[in-house]
Amino acid sequence: MRTPGDPAPDVTAPNQDGESVSPAFDDPTVVYFYPKDFTGGCTIEANEFEDVLPEYREVGIDVYGVSMDDVESHAGFAEEEGLSFDLLADPDGELAEAFGLDVEEGYTDRRTFVLADGTVVAEYDPELADPSGHAREVLADTKRDYVDG
Repeated sequence: MRTPGDPAPDVTAPNQDGESVSPAFDDPTVVYFYPKDFTGGCTIEANEFEDVLPEYREVGIDVYGVSMDDVESHAGFAEEEGLSFDLLADPDGELAEAFGLDVEEGYTDRRTFVLADGTVVAEYDPELADPSGHAREVLADTKRDYVDG
């Protein structure tokens, strides 16, 4: 698993609109992995990231959600939940594997990475707790530690 200090992986994946996305990971970026679209905890987590997304964007932090669901599933999930950030489709688990996550079960565990200046700067295991409040915790930590000013 990628841990703080490791280089950011070079990844590309389609978002919910089928557009190819290749995050540079130069500016502070949050990449959160979740098990599956339309499930309880994953929906809570996605909605909480959406709720605080204006605050992330205000300070220049990009947010990406990733699961092993396909583009069509992500499109439906984003539309149903009103999500305006990119959900990256990773049906073959290539992104998850690039971050060192296990994909053998056909889904990933919940895991969040913060990247900046081309490296992993923080890693969270929200699997240990309720996903409620996770998006705000990551925002506060990232603003404090990795946003200039």
